[in-house]
Amino acid sequence: MTQSFLGCDRGQAFLLPPSVDEWLPADHFARFVIAAVDAIDLAAFYAGYRADGFGRPAHDPSMMVALLVYAYARGKRSSRVIERGCVEDIAFRVIAANRAPDHCTIARFRQRHETALAELFGEVLTLCADAGLAGVEVLAVDGTKVHANASERATRNYQQLAEEILRDADAVDAAEDEQFGDRRGDELPPELATANGRRKWLDGAKRRLDAQREQEARPIPAPRRARVKEAKRRLEEELWTEQRANDAYEAYRARGVMRDGRRFGSPAKPYTPPQQPVGKINVTDPDSRNLKTPRGYVQGYNAQAVCNEQQIVVAAEVSVSSADFGQMGPMITNAETELATAGVTAAPGVVLADAGYWHGEQIDELMGRGIQVLVPPDASKRKGTRPGWNGGRYAFMRRVLQTDTGGDLYRKRQQMIEPIFADTKFNRRIDRFQRRGRSAARSEWRLITASANLMKLHRHQLRLASP
Repeated sequence: MTQSFLGCDRGQAFLLPPSVDEWLPADHFARFVIAAVDAIDLAAFYAGYRADGFGRPAHDPSMMVALLVYAYARGKRSSRVIERGCVEDIAFRVIAANRAPDHCTIARFRQRHETALAELFGEVLTLCADAGLAGVEVLAVDGTKVHANASERATRNYQQLAEEILRDADAVDAAEDEQFGDRRGDELPPELATANGRRKWLDGAKRRLDAQREQEARPIPAPRRARVKEAKRRLEEELWTEQRANDAYEAYRARGVMRDGRRFGSPAKPYTPPQQPVGKINVTDPDSRNLKTPRGYVQGYNAQAVCNEQQIVVAAEVSVSSADFGQMGPMITNAETELATAGVTAAPGVVLADAGYWHGEQIDELMGRGIQVLVPPDASKRKGTRPGWNGGRYAFMRRVLQTDTGGDLYRKRQQMIEPIFADTKFNRRIDRFQRRGRSAARSEWRLITASANLMKLHRHQLRLASP
């Protein structure tokens, strides 16, 4: 007897055309993404396209949004990787309806709809709220440092920026001298010197303009020369602000009395602002900062998040501050706003944060609104209490955290929010933003957390459906 195998005839022709609906199991995550995007209001995406039918047809925004959400959920953010997935990956092909948008189209869509993509976070949170996953009994706040699309070696001080601008100016002058010689350089070219030549050139320009209008919007070019000038301008603006603030303070001290009528004590030590900016700025991404982490410094952003006990992220923002100090109050306010938009009107019960978020005024403000805050005044690495932080709210918080109820609640913080960052950075390999600028980083961070929420919602639905 001969061995029996299933047939593998790669030259077999199909008698009927294949259906993409049969390519994936019914409970596959890609199908869930398609259904979720269909339930989301995408009016902000469609508003940017012509409604009169003219121009070159664009890919359907609902398909492009589903493609990006699924790609981010799988940790594939490169536009070229997404383009390749539309050819090689069955799930991508199902989402794209067997079309294959090129990487330029994907990148332009992500840039063109930066704000609308950031607002998808709230739409996905609404779906989670409808499924009962947006509880507010306990919320945890934390942040993680994410690399910017820039190297710390691209950081320059004011002197280096000025020298580079002068070198560029010298290079431009030399190139113009070589190109124009003794001529000014603004003379009309030969093809525009006659009426007939101008007419032909204008006809060609009109055709090129019409062809350009049929294409999708292109990103604004950002050459290095422009970024260097912008970095220099920002340093000059910071110095100007510091000088104006110092002049205002000196005038205030010159009055001799404070705003409440009391006289100043000993005279303040005089301060003279520098004549030249002393700070540094990154010329690749001027919005990013050199942030301190437990493993050294990174050029990046401080990505903040608030989550609940179901590990659903209810607020996501991006900061340029290395420390978490001062972030708790704004993040809880953002969480309340996002939840209210999603239909959750209940006030948070307990807020958990590590010692880096200790901010006395913000703690008092939150607790005054009836929100219990658990933040240790002393970091875990410190032996003993922080010098000078005794009595008052410091002693009260230490007593609360030493109780069984307070200790049990605070121990939830790490198991609630740390796995979200671990899944993002290690499972999905998202440890660096791909686009530059704080606004672009915020859009990307909110899309990252929205895709994580969607995966949580999908798993929740699968658990409900299982017998």
